[in-house]
Amino acid sequence: MYRSKIKGLGFYVPDNVVTNDDLSQRMDTNDAWIQERTGIQERRHVIRGEDTTTSMGVKAAKIAIERAQISKDDIDFIIFATLSPDYYFPGPGVLVQRDLGLKTVGALDIRNQCSGFVYALSIADQYIKTGMYQNILIIGSELHSHGLDMTTRGRGVSVIFGDGAGAAIISRETEMQKGILSTHLHSEGQHAEELALIAPGMGQRWVTDIIRDNDPNDESYFPYMNGQFVFKNAVVRFTEVINEGLEANHLQVSDINMLIPHQANLRIAQFIQQKFRLQDDQVYNNIMKYGNTTAASIPIALTEAWEQGKIKEGDLVVLAAFGSGFTWGSAIIRW
Repeated sequence: MYRSKIKGLGFYVPDNVVTNDDLSQRMDTNDAWIQERTGIQERRHVIRGEDTTTSMGVKAAKIAIERAQISKDDIDFIIFATLSPDYYFPGPGVLVQRDLGLKTVGALDIRNQCSGFVYALSIADQYIKTGMYQNILIIGSELHSHGLDMTTRGRGVSVIFGDGAGAAIISRETEMQKGILSTHLHSEGQHAEELALIAPGMGQRWVTDIIRDNDPNDESYFPYMNGQFVFKNAVVRFTEVINEGLEANHLQVSDINMLIPHQANLRIAQFIQQKFRLQDDQVYNNIMKYGNTTAASIPIALTEAWEQGKIKEGDLVVLAAFGSGFTWGSAIIRW
């Protein structure tokens, strides 16, 4: 049995900065309204034709590979987490294999939305621990901006999300006291429609239906979120899954050096910080700059925190996420 560790990290966000004031030119909103509800000041949006979900993932991956000090030919497997793939099918994993010029390694796409990176990390951890693979590339990448309702009707959702990608190389670690100590995954499909994008799909709103109806008032192809309900569930599940990870490893809250929560809403992160009585230097948030980048949010924040020297060797790092599905999860890591 092996231990797995994060050997390299990288992230990429588009250059195009969209401020709250910029959004106020497109919908009935303002900077104070957005910051009060989300904590977001600005986010990045792709300029059409310049980037895709895959290309952002590839850019982040190249940085992670270089920092891991491995060759791309050392990569055994790809795991790509996203809710916004370039194509309905195939998924972006195979596009990464092609665009990076990798060997014909396996490529797995997962659809766990905001929990996507934690799920991907957990899957990679199992593959490494069992000895099946030695170096796995995991990517969380999202291009939200092309699919949002950028009108007053959609402001409750559209002001929240941004575009970007984060990547990590997960490798074997022979020192059993370091690396990923455990991961913990959950789901509750009972509330699936409280945070969802219904169409196009093979359930209720087919592509052919939308084309036939051509109804400008059809909101089924825009994301829907019951914000207050999601918030109430998120703070409960965040607390539970962080505690679950600590208890599984016989650790205390006082052992945490850095908590990196999914960047869904600054108010959620602040609530969790207060609940666990963590200091500001024990929690890393960057939603203010990038908005909610769903599967990309944790790897972007993790990379930034590491780049800024906020994570050091031997630190206990906790990752936690909650999102659509509902799905949630945590990872306990000894850096």
